[in-house]
Amino acid sequence: MLWINMASENIYRIIKIDEDSITPKYVQLANSILKAIAQGKLEKNYQLPSINELSFELEISRDTTEKAYRNLKQSGIIGSVPGKGYFIAKTDFKQPIKVFLLFNKLSAHKKIIYDSFASTLGDQAAIDFYIYNNDFSLFKKLLQNRKEEYTHYVIIPHFIDAGENVSELINEIKTGKLVLVDKLIPNIKRSYSAVYENFEQDIFEALKKAIPQLSKYQTLKITFPSYTYFPNEILKGFISFCSEYAFNYKVVHNIAEEEIQADEAYINLMEDDLVILLGKVKSSDLKVGENIGIISYNETPWKPFILNGITTISTDFKKMGQMAAEMVLSDENKQLAVPFKLTLRNSL
Repeated sequence: MLWINMASENIYRIIKIDEDSITPKYVQLANSILKAIAQGKLEKNYQLPSINELSFELEISRDTTEKAYRNLKQSGIIGSVPGKGYFIAKTDFKQPIKVFLLFNKLSAHKKIIYDSFASTLGDQAAIDFYIYNNDFSLFKKLLQNRKEEYTHYVIIPHFIDAGENVSELINEIKTGKLVLVDKLIPNIKRSYSAVYENFEQDIFEALKKAIPQLSKYQTLKITFPSYTYFPNEILKGFISFCSEYAFNYKVVHNIAEEEIQADEAYINLMEDDLVILLGKVKSSDLKVGENIGIISYNETPWKPFILNGITTISTDFKKMGQMAAEMVLSDENKQLAVPFKLTLRNSL
């Protein structure tokens, strides 16, 4: 076999490891090699650096390099010869889709979205995954400082404070397909796909289905922090429902300071607020599902088991991830609402 050698510094210019990315480093390393092959920068039979050498030069662990090489070898991209090392074995493959994935935060339901998204794409795409913690300035930095162009930009756009700047920034993305997930953004001037929640209508319809259970409570309260990334459409839908069906209601901005009483039903958006409410109930004589009701926004795996089951109103996060992945794989640009449902349990 005739092996092709190249000055070692060249491959280290090709390989990119982004410390800000949540994508595992072994995946970034493998993706860099795949991209270099697709671009013709690494030819067939090119001899790769040893695991020890590559680990030392990139300042990454030996396990990281070994895992990247192993994955590439399993897919037939690289081969190895005992005593000589690793080499590029195949260059005639289709370059996978390259996705720049931006989530506003990590949470139980966001993990469901990610797992479904990644599972649906399978080995058809490489994903660079970033979290911006609802912070627009970090979102802007990650987007503007990206180290390469991507075939797809998949974004969950929830911010504490951003205003019209969001659409302006997203409009600056000139290349690649744009897919918005969970929420629509006004004033997007380029073509795009979207998998979104219809927040106002969804909460209205879900509460309407719960009228038989809600009717035993005198007042409905929604915990809606003054400073939150949750869209105001949720509040509009709640107020519209209470007005149309003649329920007394209150918007609670700080559950920690709220006095809880009998014959009230609470709708909690934040997991932290739910914990505080449960603590208040535990220290009182109130009984959940009898004289105080609880509805939690967003289904998570543990809610069926707390207090013999907490009622939820929630989008189908697994479906959302699947639909977003299908948007990536499709050439069409379309906007589709995700199914939303009420799950009745003993807390109501």
